Amino acid sequence: MIVKELLEPKSIVIVGASNELSKPGGRVVKHIIDGNYDGDLYTVNPKESEIQGVKCFKSVAGLEKADLAILAIASKYCLDTIKELAYNKGTKAFIILSAGFSEIGEEGKKLEDEIVAVVNEVGGSLIGPNCVGVLTPSYKGSFTGPIPKLQPKGVDFVTGSGATAVFIMETAIPMGLSFASLYSVGNSAQMGVEEVLEYWDETFDAETSSTVKMIYIENVGQPKKLLKHAASLINKGCKICAIKSGTTDAGSRAVSSHTGALAGSVSAVDTLFRKAGIVRCYSKEELCYVAGVFSHKELTGKNIAVITHAGGPGVMLTDSLSKGNMEVPHLEGEAADELMTHLFHGSAVGNPIDFLATGTAEQLGTILDFVDEKFDNIDGSAVIFGTPGLFDVTEVYDLMNEKMKTLKKPVYPVLPSLIQAKDAVAKFLSYGRVNFPEEVNLGNALAKVYHTHKPAGEANLPEIDTKKIRSIIDNADNGYIPASDIQSLLDAAGINRAGEAVVDNKADAAKEAGGMGYPVVMKIVGPVHKSDVGGISLNVADKAAVEAEFERIMAIEGAKSVMLQPMLSGRELFVGAKYEEGYGHMILCGLGGIFIEVLKDVAYGLSPLGKDEAESMIRSIKAYDLIKGVRGQEGVDETKFGDIIVRLSALLEAAPEIKELDLNPLLGTMKHVTAVDARIRVEK
Repeated sequence: MIVKELLEPKSIVIVGASNELSKPGGRVVKHIIDGNYDGDLYTVNPKESEIQGVKCFKSVAGLEKADLAILAIASKYCLDTIKELAYNKGTKAFIILSAGFSEIGEEGKKLEDEIVAVVNEVGGSLIGPNCVGVLTPSYKGSFTGPIPKLQPKGVDFVTGSGATAVFIMETAIPMGLSFASLYSVGNSAQMGVEEVLEYWDETFDAETSSTVKMIYIENVGQPKKLLKHAASLINKGCKICAIKSGTTDAGSRAVSSHTGALAGSVSAVDTLFRKAGIVRCYSKEELCYVAGVFSHKELTGKNIAVITHAGGPGVMLTDSLSKGNMEVPHLEGEAADELMTHLFHGSAVGNPIDFLATGTAEQLGTILDFVDEKFDNIDGSAVIFGTPGLFDVTEVYDLMNEKMKTLKKPVYPVLPSLIQAKDAVAKFLSYGRVNFPEEVNLGNALAKVYHTHKPAGEANLPEIDTKKIRSIIDNADNGYIPASDIQSLLDAAGINRAGEAVVDNKADAAKEAGGMGYPVVMKIVGPVHKSDVGGISLNVADKAAVEAEFERIMAIEGAKSVMLQPMLSGRELFVGAKYEEGYGHMILCGLGGIFIEVLKDVAYGLSPLGKDEAESMIRSIKAYDLIKGVRGQEGVDETKFGDIIVRLSALLEAAPEIKELDLNPLLGTMKHVTAVDARIRVEK
C-alpha cells in the first residue's frame, strides 16, 4: 500500500545526511533542497549541527515528527532507527537507500523482514532497501542524477534497479521525454513493481494521470498481479513498455514432453506481457524509443511515409520498417504529381519522399499537409531532417512543431544532428516534443508498438464436466496417467478424440482391430517418445499384420501394452500445455511433425484464454497458410482447432495439478479436428 506520506510528505527527515555531495546522504539533501520542497526538512547526523543550511539532529529521538524518513546509514542501524520513527515520531513512509540486506544473504534477509514487520504494523510504506529513491511532484528524494523536470503527463517510471534507472533517464532526457514520477524499488522488501502498478491502476484519473508507464523489472514475483493491473491500465487508455531482464524466468526445466521442452525454450514473461498488452523491450534505447512513440498520436495503421532530405537514412528507416512488417507504400497519381510541382527538380515523391539537402521549411510543410490530407494510404510519417552545418535549421524545426499541433496523423521527428544542430534540437524539445535521433531504432519501435495487441479480453470458457475431471485427478497418482484416464478427461472436456483400445494380448488386439475396421494404427504404451523406440505402426491392414505388429511392439523394452486406433487422415496439428510456477499454464499450438520437432513453429498463450485469443494464436503460426489451405491442399477448420485450445484451457483451469500435457498429433481437416494421441502428467 502506498500511503500519502510517501507521495506528499509534509515533513521529511534524512537520516545519515551529509555535507559531502559525494555521499548518498549529501546528494539526496541537495536534490530535495534544489527541488524546492515546501515542507519541513530535517537532517540527522551525530557529527554535524547543520547540513547544507538545514538544522541537524544528533539522532532521530530529537525530532518531534516526520512523515517520511530517507535512510542513508549502515544497514545494521536501520531497524532501531525505523522503530523509533514508526512508534514514536508518527512516520508512515520510509525509503532505505542503504544496501546490506537480502541481496547479501540470509542474515540481511532476516533484518529486512524485521523492518517490513515494523512498517506493516504502523500501516506504512517502505521503498527499498538498496534503491536510489523516489521522485514525485512533491519532492526529489533520490541521490542519483539526472533529476528530470517532472510533468504531470510525463512518463511514470518504476524500476527494480537504481543504476539502470540512471542510464535509462540519461537516454530518455536528451530525447525530450519528460517524467511524472520515479519509483526505484530496490530489493522490493515490502513493495515492488507490481504494487506500484496496482497503485497507478487504482488511482488512475484520465484527466490528470500520466498515460505512459515505463518498467524495468528483474524478477516477476507476482505475475498475476502484474497482468491484472497492467491490463487494467491499458484498457483505461494507458500504454506500457517494459524490460524484463533475464530469459529463464519461471518454472522447472526438468521436462519429458514435447510441450515441456518447447515451453522451456521461451520466456513465460513474453506470454504474460503479450496477454497484458505490454510492449516488451530489450535495451534502454528500445525502451525509450517505444515510450517516445507512446508520447505521440496513436498510429492507427501500418503505412508510413518516410520524409527525408538525406537518402541514406531514409533507406535505412525504410528497411527497418519493412523488416518489422510495416509498410512504406508507393505514392503515385494526381496528388503525387501535384506535390512534385512544389519541390525542387530532382526530388522524389514515390516514398521515401526525398526533398533534397536544399529542401526548405516551406516545402516540408507542404509535404506534411499532402500526407495528412491527400494520401489516404498513409497512416503516419517520419521526418528525417539533420544538417551538414551549412545553415540554421531552427526554422524547419519550428515549422514542424507548428504542423504537429494540427495534423491528424502522427509525425515522428528524426533529428540526428545532435552536435551541429544542438541549439535547434534543444529549442524543438523545449516545446515538449520528443526526438528520435536514430532512424533504425525508430523503425523498430514503431513496428513493435503497432504489432502489440490490446490486452486479451475475459476468457469465456465452455461448460465442461468439472465433477468428472476432479474425480479422475483426485484419484490419480503423480506422473503420467493411464490412457483410460486420459480418454475420460478429454471426453469430460469435450475434446474430440479418436476411438481407441488398449490391449495386452494378441487375441484382444485382433478382436479390437476387427471391430474398429482396417486399417489401424498401433502404438506402444510405456515409453514417453513412441517414435524414438519404433513403437508406432501405421496402416496395419489385416488380422495377421495386427498380430505380428503386436508381438514386435511388446518386445520393445518398457512396453506395457499396445494402443489401437482407426487410421485417420488430415493435417498434423499440435496442442500442449505446461504449468509455470506463479504464471499458471502456458498453452502451445502449432502444426505437428517437422514444424515442432525442427522448426519450433509454435504459438503461445497463457490460460485462461478464450476464443479470440485462441484464434489469434493460430493465425500467428508462421506456417498458417497450410492451415488455411494452399495450392489445392485441404485446410483445417480453424474454429474447431480453436475450440480444442479453449476446451483445453477449461480443462487446465479445472485441474491445475496437470503439469504437462501433449495432444500430439491432432489430425485436422475442414470437417474435423481429432486428438489421436495424448499424454498427461499430474503432479500434486
